[in-house]
Amino acid sequence: MSTSSSGHFLLTNLLLDKMKHTAETSGIEGRIVNLSSVAHQHTYRGGIRFDEINDKPSYNDKRAYGQSKLANILHCNELSRRLKAEGANITVNSVHPGLILTNLFQHHAKLMKVLYLLSYIIWKNVAQGAATSCYVALHPSLKGVTGKYFLDCNEFPPTQQARDENLGKKLWDLSNKLVSSAQTS
Repeated sequence: MSTSSSGHFLLTNLLLDKMKHTAETSGIEGRIVNLSSVAHQHTYRGGIRFDEINDKPSYNDKRAYGQSKLANILHCNELSRRLKAEGANITVNSVHPGLILTNLFQHHAKLMKVLYLLSYIIWKNVAQGAATSCYVALHPSLKGVTGKYFLDCNEFPPTQQARDENLGKKLWDLSNKLVSSAQTS
């Protein structure tokens, strides 16, 4: 698990009681939307390397990125199940925003120009990239829709690993353990 996925876990948990209270007192559904990626399809064998989280010799940047995006989906799905079980008026979904042409790769300008020229048809501008997140966060037709993955403003089936409840529960337990140990040290 990467810092980014444990960061999602911690931030969401820090805000969750306030969200539950606000949803309950206002009667307005709360919505949690986490960014993921289709890169969740390209991770290590088994999805999450629980026994080798910080193993430097076998580290692969692309597979680690995929693992972190898989972790984001698993976190959303597990949180969705938990909130649904307690009757909270909060939905939790994950989205793939697409390939967005931003300044994120400004230090790789030449590489980005080549990639863009080769694949310009699939790149989105910032507004297009934000569309799915905004749709999931705001559209009335998604009231009550939870535990789903969206791509291009449509529900899209993630990988079997991303739908694996046991993997989600195991990741939840590990995340709790990591966050708890970091807070006590």
